[in-house]
Amino acid sequence: MDDPVESADKAALDALYDRAYATFDNGELQQASALFGELAALRPDLAYPHYMRGLAHKYLRDWPASLQHNLRAQEMQEEFDEASAWNAGIAATALGDWAEARRQWAQCGITVPEGEGPIETDFGMVSVRLNPWGSGETVYARRIDVVRARLLNVPLPESGHRLFDIVLHDGAKTGERRLGDGTVPVFNVLQTLQRSDHRTYVAFVQCPGIEDKEALEQAELPGIGFVEDWTHSIRHLCLRCSYGVPHLKEHPKGDTDAGNDDWRTERQLGIGAQGKAAVERLLADWVAAGPGRRVDALESREVDVEGPAEGSVWWRGPEEDEPDQA
Repeated sequence: MDDPVESADKAALDALYDRAYATFDNGELQQASALFGELAALRPDLAYPHYMRGLAHKYLRDWPASLQHNLRAQEMQEEFDEASAWNAGIAATALGDWAEARRQWAQCGITVPEGEGPIETDFGMVSVRLNPWGSGETVYARRIDVVRARLLNVPLPESGHRLFDIVLHDGAKTGERRLGDGTVPVFNVLQTLQRSDHRTYVAFVQCPGIEDKEALEQAELPGIGFVEDWTHSIRHLCLRCSYGVPHLKEHPKGDTDAGNDDWRTERQLGIGAQGKAAVERLLADWVAAGPGRRVDALESREVDVEGPAEGSVWWRGPEEDEPDQA
């Protein structure tokens, strides 16, 4: 016959287990960490409560606590656990603890350049989701590290990010995006590690034809990073309206870049540049070099983006049925 006391203790432990995971799955991360801490105190022989605390603090972007709990989870496991190693590597990278980051990547079988400082090499192209708890704008980036990438698109000013920012991204992909003839993985950005000096400027211009737009995209000038045509790629809002720039409301349905037929002369451009003077000179030179070219407005905004709200399960991919715990 079962011991009633032992049965009651097991029921209480099972209830705490269920509550801890349910709280985590609801995005209540501080409370989830506390509940997993209670589990760890009741069952000091188990590693998973420490792993789950490390995971919760990763999504809280509390890097010292995340590293601490992931390392504790590793110490308690007889066999290598790749998930805790990845999360420890992410936390160590965020903290600039390069020795620990290199140790974790070595455990995962990932080769990185030898040395003691920051890791910087070419891990290939990816797409990253900026502010995944918010608008989730995706841009292309080049990985310079296992979990660091340099942005290679001009982000919307509203994203709070800049061209050439170095960002920390998660280790689990949340989708794929086409690039050339193939696809690249999409990773959630966790935070900005190194802010670029290339602010985003939005130019509203009149381009008589495709060749006029291409001339502006290909122009080179000191202080200018990239010029991108956002007329087609930014579909979820009308930038001219959001910046209060007058424009025609009607546009041909067949507007494409394939030729001048049905060409939309009103263009909205994203320009990553080190200063407004460089952008003004670029646009002035462009206007002077071709008939019918015109600049309607040049705008720039600096936006402080808030972090994730409590209760937001933002780390899940758009097609995931279960929360990602890697």
